[in-house]
Amino acid sequence: MWHDLLPVGRYDATGGYRRHAWTSADAECRAWFAAQARDRGLTYETDRNGNQWAWLGDPAAGDAVVTGSHLDSVPDGGAYDGPLGVVGAFAALDALRARGLRPERPLAVVNFTEEEGARFGLACLGSRLMTGAVRPEAAGALRDADGVTLAAAMERAGRDPGAAGRDDERLARIGVFVELHVEQGRHLAGTPHPVGVASAIWPHGRWRFDFHGEANHAGTTRLEDRRDPMPAYAAAVLAARAGAERLGALATFGRVRVEPNGTNAIASLVTAWLDCRAPDDALLDSLVEETARAARGAEVTRESYTAVVDFDAPLRDRVARALGGAPVLPTGAGHDAGILAGEVPAAMLFVRNPTGVSHSPYEHAEEADCLAGVAALAAVLEDLLAPSADGPGAPL
Repeated sequence: MWHDLLPVGRYDATGGYRRHAWTSADAECRAWFAAQARDRGLTYETDRNGNQWAWLGDPAAGDAVVTGSHLDSVPDGGAYDGPLGVVGAFAALDALRARGLRPERPLAVVNFTEEEGARFGLACLGSRLMTGAVRPEAAGALRDADGVTLAAAMERAGRDPGAAGRDDERLARIGVFVELHVEQGRHLAGTPHPVGVASAIWPHGRWRFDFHGEANHAGTTRLEDRRDPMPAYAAAVLAARAGAERLGALATFGRVRVEPNGTNAIASLVTAWLDCRAPDDALLDSLVEETARAARGAEVTRESYTAVVDFDAPLRDRVARALGGAPVLPTGAGHDAGILAGEVPAAMLFVRNPTGVSHSPYEHAEEADCLAGVAALAAVLEDLLAPSADGPGAPL
């Protein structure tokens, strides 16, 4: 499975991936997922928000154990972020069936759409739509760099954007969600543990800064006559970095757009996006406010925000016990599991990353650790699917 998926959406110039939502690469990933479901005799469906599902058992029975992740990528992303959780989910299901497990509860594998937000700017879009964390009208109006709206992209792919939105019927089917993911950091590196369990996700968000100026000639306009937005942008970048270092947080201006974007022209507009993450909401607010003050009058718009996510404690502890006491660690990265955690008990497993590098072509996990992650996920799923003295519907 892993090697079949590897070529899809790979950008030869960098070795990274460009699997952006509702593109041809995304369509190939979706076809791969559908084929995996059908090859196993699973019930396959795509929900009204574009998320893909493969069901073992009756999807309508409820109280399902669900696992999976996403197949889309950031620009020039790595091979593991997302796909490891989907490939691992199918592999864990195969392992359980090979053991002769016939669960009384349904088991599902899911591929959430536009988790990275690389095309339309809003991360975890498929799970946010499903849970109602974003209004479908607002989501449909999101535009990519070419001005194409999400609604138009969905229509081109044969989906009905008018049907998108909170899906209470589907949420009611889910009893528990477990996501396997490569670790995006180095908590496990250098330890004897190939797999860890998530405790929480830091609060995080994205803010757009619009620095307005006036286009003019770079070679003839005196410095004192310029309305150049670049110095304010530079001051914001430095303030964000300094504030993050002082507060123990993370701040990144990773995307910037300049108009008219000429080497010998003073910019008329600089638009930059700030990604901020912190251990708690108060520190996050302070960091964004500091950066906004340094931005010298720039227009600041919050485009997305996710409060701190503390994963369900009884589920987290049960998962750790099922793995023989795996280490428990926090993360600064957002995930679909974090969005679903507001609706259903959710947990995450992290596979050791030897360098901590992620969102890069150099992202990597050793094959032995990936297999350990599959074995860990299978053990957790088997534990959650086991008949309980409290009967079905009592996963915890």
